[in-house]
Amino acid sequence: MSRISSFIIAGVIVIASVALAAFLISLAPEPTRTEQPPQIPFVQTGLVTAGTGPIPVFGSGTVRPSAEIDIVPQVGGKIVWVDSGFQSGGRVAAGQAIFRIEEVDYQYRVQEAEANLAASRVALLKEQEQASIARTQYELYSGRREPATANTLALREPQLNAARAAFDRDEARLADANLALSRTKVTAPFAGFVQEESVDVGQIVAAGQPVARIFATDAVEVIVPLSDADAALIPGLWSLAAGDGNRTVAVRVIARYGDGTYAWDGYVDRGEASLDKQTRTIDVIVRVPDPINSGIPIAGTVPLGGSPPLLVGKFVEVEIEGLELEGYYQVPRAALQSGNEIWVVNDGGAVSIVPVQVLQRTNDEVYVTGTLASGQAVITGGIQFATEGMRVLTGVDPTP
Repeated sequence: MSRISSFIIAGVIVIASVALAAFLISLAPEPTRTEQPPQIPFVQTGLVTAGTGPIPVFGSGTVRPSAEIDIVPQVGGKIVWVDSGFQSGGRVAAGQAIFRIEEVDYQYRVQEAEANLAASRVALLKEQEQASIARTQYELYSGRREPATANTLALREPQLNAARAAFDRDEARLADANLALSRTKVTAPFAGFVQEESVDVGQIVAAGQPVARIFATDAVEVIVPLSDADAALIPGLWSLAAGDGNRTVAVRVIARYGDGTYAWDGYVDRGEASLDKQTRTIDVIVRVPDPINSGIPIAGTVPLGGSPPLLVGKFVEVEIEGLELEGYYQVPRAALQSGNEIWVVNDGGAVSIVPVQVLQRTNDEVYVTGTLASGQAVITGGIQFATEGMRVLTGVDPTP
């Protein structure tokens, strides 16, 4: 085959291939045309709400007793009786006898003191009579009605004073003996629970030896550490006097028990006048009266076997009624940007950057003041930065 014939065959093959490719391309379907989405970003938004009522102050802390003491006998001896309820976990009433110390030795001391007092009384009466006789004789033989210059020994005044002093001494000894005898019965100083005890019948105890520990049940306290910004929202915190029962600042104490959540009503009792050295927070003391009574089940809680008391040592959350301010707003927590700014979306979709002052933060909301209005839309997500006047889209996301 000549060279010309080879070129002709190759050309035919190339032309046939191009024609076949063009034919196959003509059979392919037309591509779907889609419109490009707009370049204006889409954002998620929330609403501004005008705040009303007190601004809540949230915190947490651990429940502790309002009073907790050691039971210490004031006299020593052998324990002859212990109340059956006086044991760890038991409950005692105010003034209830919890154990007794053997009384015989102290009864003997009372009898001895009574005998000494009786002798002192006789001696005093005798000395009073002798002093009266001495005075009468002095007046008779001296002829003076007022024995101003008489010798005191002649009038038996020192002897009379000594007899009076001996009588007073024995009277005090009798009172002391009776007091010691009364202290053989040990009573509970207040209503409470026994935290621990180590007393049994037959045990010898010494005066001043701690034998038990109880804590009061009339009230408990919760130490709530707060920042100075949060503490500033508590009305009249620094004018509250400890233990005066001023219940002007209401508190709600919330605790979990099992699968349920319960609430107790309390009040702010006082604030510590110093910062914690490590956390640099202010300890606010919340008092809950009568914590043994059942707590109030919060919505959704079904009490199983009754509602529990507010247990000492329990970690709880507290909600304090703060100041009632005018002109503050509640916005979603996600709307608060760095630098304490809120990005507001105007009716035309333009962004306005509004600086705010943060009063309080919660998990879902922040309480702020600034040039906001109730019902305004604020950006909560969708963009990482914004500029004044920037346009955004809200509502349904236009992207598929």
